[in-house]
Amino acid sequence: MSRRQFNQILVPTIAVVVFLLLWELLVWANGWPNYVMASPSDLWPAYVRFSGLFVEASWETLWRTVAGLGLAIIFGTLIGMIMGFSRTMRDALYPLLVGFNAIPKATVVPIMALLFVGQHDFNTVMLAFMISFFPIAVSVSIGLSTLEPEYRDILRSLGASKLTIFWKIALPKTLPEFFGALKVAVTLAFIGTNLMEIVSPHGRGLGALFDSGKTNSDYPLMFAVLIVLAALGILLFYVVVFLERIFAGWAERRET
Repeated sequence: MSRRQFNQILVPTIAVVVFLLLWELLVWANGWPNYVMASPSDLWPAYVRFSGLFVEASWETLWRTVAGLGLAIIFGTLIGMIMGFSRTMRDALYPLLVGFNAIPKATVVPIMALLFVGQHDFNTVMLAFMISFFPIAVSVSIGLSTLEPEYRDILRSLGASKLTIFWKIALPKTLPEFFGALKVAVTLAFIGTNLMEIVSPHGRGLGALFDSGKTNSDYPLMFAVLIVLAALGILLFYVVVFLERIFAGWAERRET
């Protein structure tokens, strides 16, 4: 392991530890009981007591989030391609996408729950998709629309189709913007998943576990759920970072 790779592991770990220590100190200094603000030392008993539920709920939330994110990648990339290659479609779709993204997704939850009664997995995946595809579509659109026209003209004069231009020139150029948007979409997908699990409860996922803690005034359990959600978000974020280094590592600025 190189020194740079070691620092990339050590520095975030130290940052997390410092954050937990400051959190513990804040609760201790203010004398807050755990029914006002749980401290990190209050969370471990909750993990031990509900370990089975945490494993099951984490998996339920994770797979729905990944499924919604996968749909967002496919749909967002397709919409971004359409807008990137056609100015007319870009002018037509941008207002619709911006307007849809401006709608608070909490207001969409009861509508989906009524439209698809009992389809809890479908509803959760779809909300994760709807809340996370927008940045992907916009980033792909911007990346393609800013492609230098000289490249297109040269390839077209050589008989290349639009699909060939996309795979050979446009896609590699768009990858840095795509992965940047995907890092944002990961966190948004988790928000969508848990929003559906909490607002339209169906007894599964970390959102349901959080709601159970709220109902029973078990504040350490509620904060423990939040920490697990943060950990899952960080995990998926670094999966995206890993994929970015494989497929778009050439765009990373090297520090000397």
